[in-house]
Amino acid sequence: MKAIRRFTVRPVLPDPLRPLGDLARNLRWSWHAETRDLFKALDPDGWRAAGEDPVRLLGAVGAARLDTLAQDRRFLRRLTAAADDLDDYLHGHRWYQDQSGELPSAIAYFSPEFGVTAALPQYSGGLGILAGDHLKSASDLGVPLIGVGLLYRHGYFRQSLSRDGWQQEHYPLLDPNELPVSLLREPDGTPATVSLALPGGRALRAAIWQARVGRVPLLMLDSDVEDNGPGERDVTDRLYGGGSEHRLLQEMLLGIGGVRAVRTYCRLTGHPAPEVFHTNEGHAGFLGLERIRELAGDGLEFDAALESVRAGTVFTTHTPVPAGIDRFDRELVARHLGDDGELPGVDVEKILQLGMETYPGGEPNLFNMAVMGLRLAQRANGVSTLHGAVSRQMFAGLWPGFDPQEVPITSVTNGVHAPTWVAPEVLRLGARQIGTGRAEDALAVGGSDRWDAVADIADAEIWELRRDLREQLVTEVRERLRASWRQRGAGSAELGWIDGVLSPDVLTIGFARRVPSYKRLTLMLRDRERLMELLLHPTRPVQIVVAGKAHPADDGGKRLVQELVKFADDPRVRHRIVFLPDYGMKMAQKLYPGCDVWLNNPLRPLEACGTSGMKAALNGCLNLSVLDGWWDEWFEPDFGWAIPTADGAATDEDRRDELEANALYDLIEDRVAPRFYDRGAAGLPDRWIEMVRQTLTTLGPKVLAGRMVREYVTRLYAPAAAAHRSLDPSTARELAQWKARVRGAWPRVAVDHVEAAAPDAAAQNGTAELGSTLALRVRVALGELGPDDVEVQAVAGRVDAADSIADAAVFPLKPAGGPDLEGRWIYEGPLALDRTGPFGYTVRVLPAHPGLATHAELGLVAGPTEATGEGAGVLMR
Repeated sequence: MKAIRRFTVRPVLPDPLRPLGDLARNLRWSWHAETRDLFKALDPDGWRAAGEDPVRLLGAVGAARLDTLAQDRRFLRRLTAAADDLDDYLHGHRWYQDQSGELPSAIAYFSPEFGVTAALPQYSGGLGILAGDHLKSASDLGVPLIGVGLLYRHGYFRQSLSRDGWQQEHYPLLDPNELPVSLLREPDGTPATVSLALPGGRALRAAIWQARVGRVPLLMLDSDVEDNGPGERDVTDRLYGGGSEHRLLQEMLLGIGGVRAVRTYCRLTGHPAPEVFHTNEGHAGFLGLERIRELAGDGLEFDAALESVRAGTVFTTHTPVPAGIDRFDRELVARHLGDDGELPGVDVEKILQLGMETYPGGEPNLFNMAVMGLRLAQRANGVSTLHGAVSRQMFAGLWPGFDPQEVPITSVTNGVHAPTWVAPEVLRLGARQIGTGRAEDALAVGGSDRWDAVADIADAEIWELRRDLREQLVTEVRERLRASWRQRGAGSAELGWIDGVLSPDVLTIGFARRVPSYKRLTLMLRDRERLMELLLHPTRPVQIVVAGKAHPADDGGKRLVQELVKFADDPRVRHRIVFLPDYGMKMAQKLYPGCDVWLNNPLRPLEACGTSGMKAALNGCLNLSVLDGWWDEWFEPDFGWAIPTADGAATDEDRRDELEANALYDLIEDRVAPRFYDRGAAGLPDRWIEMVRQTLTTLGPKVLAGRMVREYVTRLYAPAAAAHRSLDPSTARELAQWKARVRGAWPRVAVDHVEAAAPDAAAQNGTAELGSTLALRVRVALGELGPDDVEVQAVAGRVDAADSIADAAVFPLKPAGGPDLEGRWIYEGPLALDRTGPFGYTVRVLPAHPGLATHAELGLVAGPTEATGEGAGVLMR
């Protein structure tokens, strides 16, 4: 019989065990080993059956066991210590509280997904895992962050395989009452809600669930409430599911509803209101429109409100390809944000202008969420140095007249939350060297450039650790493989071969990630005979563990999964290569430490960062990767290998894959495998162990999310908070009016004449000596503007054959006279010839105002024309 209603019966804990409830409801247990060990001791069998989820464990443990533990002095001492440690963690001073200067009182961090723990499955891949790591590291550092997302009743899909290896999706229903979350409630006990207006007089309402991520509250909006109609109840059904309007409603709820949820949370708890809003990818971009609406309600005009909102907003782009960005039909957005929908009192045409692709090559009728995110944020960043460069090129159309390197998008390279991803065995090894407290701080907070204490660990200890982790992975793989084959319809009698799958003494390569085509899951299959030779080599065999999910709508990705699965099913190699379905956080926490090599072979430069290799590196796993994302930035031969890329314009796709696959096989056969299997005098792979040591020593401190969050605080959050504070309503109006005046006057701004007093006669002939100086004199027309509105610059550097300036240096020039009868001004200044070789310069005029974050912010620049004269860009050769 089927139940007509489902609800959760919570246990009543005996008084001595009450702290268990607080420990279970704070997700710090997901990265705090002592707390996890405590729950495991509560009921070891139940802990595994509950999926290592304390909330589920407490709901299943029997009353007799609880009564026994309530009398167990040893257990109670451990419980008291864990509860005291959590209290100190939540309320003690941490890194943020010890910083000087005026930091934001609070930051709101919006993301469509959060991967905090497998017990809260609200993530699909790297974006969500990064967001979860950001929250956890902010908590460790004491950063006053408020996370904002959606609570998806089906989460992301669970993956299984059919008998023929085709991906199948399942969407289990998640009951929030069985998750480590609680409803945010009003003082009278009723659930707190937010509401959005929809066309036709309808409303979209959502409850606010709260997860405690250490010190950080994570607010999650849930539309599955009784006051909604059937369509509205389903808005938060699945992560990245549904059609265009469904996705638009999700993103409106995340952005607009999310701001309202933050306001409600601060009202109910007394938490300081955020001074900075951080948009993690464009999905949450509507948050800026809601904040404009708030200011408009206080009497501020749209343009002034826009300046105020921009000053306090940070936008992070994770997408290196336009196809990865959400874009909506203009009319769909207008219908939902017009007079009959949300944001009353805000001009819908001005809203549309924020997201329209009004640049060469753009689609004029599409509303682009990333474009809106960039226009609504004064500060923006990519997630690795290379991705920052790709983003500046990709979005250069928003800043016409500027070279891509001057586009105001910086980069903060991603990091990973080490306490989540480092195996306990690795942490214990470090703790034996420097003590538990210092080891935990090194992983959570970071701050040092190198972990030199790793040098003191004996080679034998490192190698024993690596084998132990590999052996754990072998056990995990066999269990998961057996379960997968049973799902595929196999009987126990035909699965005896699984007991011989993988070996704890064979070089193990890992590959696990989402399966879009650019990540090239099947590049390793390019030459199957050669791959078989590597797998079955008589003295230097290789074994490979593969996992990954294709998007449910991506049949091309599913075909790649099936192709890999069918190869791994071949009886000749199935003991050496496996595909594990349903890749997620729990699997990853065994996979990263257990592999010797982490493989990454995307199409360069389409991997924005690629944090899975970082997690592997923190466990002493070596990276074998295309120079993309973070590996392009930090690769050194001391701790890994770079796969050469064939990304020249003349190389077609098929030929490129062939060349890069061959390079991959060569590296494994000639360099990776020999280094793993070659033994020194003590029977250990000395050179391999040295690479592991270098990985931990040099890469370890760099890949930390603690380093990443500290960079966000100092480089983006603090300046954004200062800019936000400086823009009171009158200052915001002044800035908006100034921008409007400059835009209107800019067509009449020009560089009229440039002349240079050469240092010696030789310069007249196009040469000059290093260290000499040119005296520049420039005449500019400013029209209705004055010197306080602009900066005149000389831009100089080496030039290429086309006279394009590279590695440019900027020299501000000073007004020396004017205006003349025609309104022209004279600017002067020295130009140092500080480098040899072909050298050139030019001059330009840019808007200047204390409220601008960069000179490029308005996308306005005036430079010399052909009529300006030869002196406008003298070249020294």
